[in-house]
Amino acid sequence: MNKKTVKIIGRIVVFCLTMAVLAVAGFSAYRFVERAVSGGEAPIALGDVPGADDVFIGRYLEANAAKLEQPAGADDTLVTFTVSPGETVAQIAARLQEQGLVVDAELFRRYVQYHGLDTTIEAGEFTLRQTMTIPEVAEALQRGLVAEQVVTIQEGLRLEQVAAAVAAQTTIPEDEFLALVTTGWRDAGLVYDFLAEIPPGATLEGFLFPETYRLHEEATALDLLNRMLQAFDARVTPEMRAAGDRHEMTFYELIAMASIVEREAVLDEERPFIAGVYFNRWNSGWLLNADPTVQYGIASQPGWTGEWWPQLTPEDYQSVVSPYNTYLNLGLPPSPICSPGLASIEAAAYPADTDYFYFLADCTKNDGSHLFAVNEEQHLANYAMCGGGVP
Repeated sequence: MNKKTVKIIGRIVVFCLTMAVLAVAGFSAYRFVERAVSGGEAPIALGDVPGADDVFIGRYLEANAAKLEQPAGADDTLVTFTVSPGETVAQIAARLQEQGLVVDAELFRRYVQYHGLDTTIEAGEFTLRQTMTIPEVAEALQRGLVAEQVVTIQEGLRLEQVAAAVAAQTTIPEDEFLALVTTGWRDAGLVYDFLAEIPPGATLEGFLFPETYRLHEEATALDLLNRMLQAFDARVTPEMRAAGDRHEMTFYELIAMASIVEREAVLDEERPFIAGVYFNRWNSGWLLNADPTVQYGIASQPGWTGEWWPQLTPEDYQSVVSPYNTYLNLGLPPSPICSPGLASIEAAAYPADTDYFYFLADCTKNDGSHLFAVNEEQHLANYAMCGGGVP
């Protein structure tokens, strides 16, 4: 055999060996992606195939594209996540999955590896949410904990009280927030379907959802308002919004009813019964005779400087000339009278089906409960038992 022949044979052998190696690598990549798509574990580690990581990881991420955009949960509460010095990406990914912040630790690890984000995660504290996707979590881990402002809005506050609470707990000026929620919101570019229910010239009374909000330290009034409307949009379901049709009222009127329930009720379990009383009066063509509407009317008078929910006197029911006085005006008040919480909105959407037309505070208890009555005779008996004359 001459040298030329030996040389040719050598080249053939090298070529065959090279093709064999590539075939093994290709089969391994195929099996990895196949297992990734089916949800199984990869039979080999990606790093076991030198020089092919980017290709394989890219295919793996493509196969799991839907999972990448899947939040780990529905809780939008901010969570502080701490990365310790020297912690590996694999350890971080495992803890993220354990704490319910990502759906798949391995998928998270491969995502940050592929996009070069694994080397830029530093030790520190970070704010995350269950509702974030894997790309969003990866991005959030590129920046440390941002200074925040926290504001809590209680149920049953009218606009002016909400504005005061915001100013007391944040750097947002009271007059700026109040101007935004009374008139400025219409030119603020807000895009929420339920806003179309609000009549021309009306404020956002009733739609500032009571909740605790965490804001960036430089948050504006519009930032907070957007968060409030987002919360309202997320918590008040389409079924609740459609409930007004069953009662032959608009959604805006339903929120007005919920706001009355909010100011009247103390115990959550009584809210549907109180709502039922007002719906019975509404459906029977009665005056609603709701004390909180009279209070709202008094405090809405020009130049009012007293309490926002003043104690009523017997004369007020007939002397307060206001469209909000439901002792004088048939039907609901012109607008909601406060920001109702979810329990009151649910009660207005699904009131208890009873024969009750009356209620008053239960004088035999000190827990905020009420005595309900079917007719005026029962109501007067309850009133007399509590030491009153004719109400």
